[in-house]
Amino acid sequence: MTGLVRTGQRLALGGVVMNSAARPSFVFGIYAVAIGVVILLVPNLLLSIFALPTTSEVWIRVAAVMAVILGFYYIEAARAGAVFFFRASVWGRVFFALSLAAFVVLGLSRWPLLLFGLGDLAGAGWTAFELRRAGVSLSPTGHVRA
Repeated sequence: MTGLVRTGQRLALGGVVMNSAARPSFVFGIYAVAIGVVILLVPNLLLSIFALPTTSEVWIRVAAVMAVILGFYYIEAARAGAVFFFRASVWGRVFFALSLAAFVVLGLSRWPLLLFGLGDLAGAGWTAFELRRAGVSLSPTGHVRA
């Protein structure tokens, strides 16, 4: 990647021009890769910050690897302008946030877990806003408004 250059409503990334609907996916991808790398290298640091139980189990690192992989998917989807992916990510991120909220309500985790869900809800909202602004429906059929 050679860097970002703003061009009106578009964002140029290493010679690839993204429209504003791709921006939330790109930003989330960077976030997911960064969080994944931190958890992979020092998992208990982030868990402690969010008042979650620390662990020496491998599951946290497995989740970190998945976060890094998902981050790469989001970045590449943004670079490719994959509108179908952006639309699907809105629903997936809302489901993720609701799942975290359910874990807290059911007593399976403490409230700081909700902070991750709020980040996903914010990203889903930003993506939905940009898609609608671009005239893309959020329905599964994905019709583009004329």
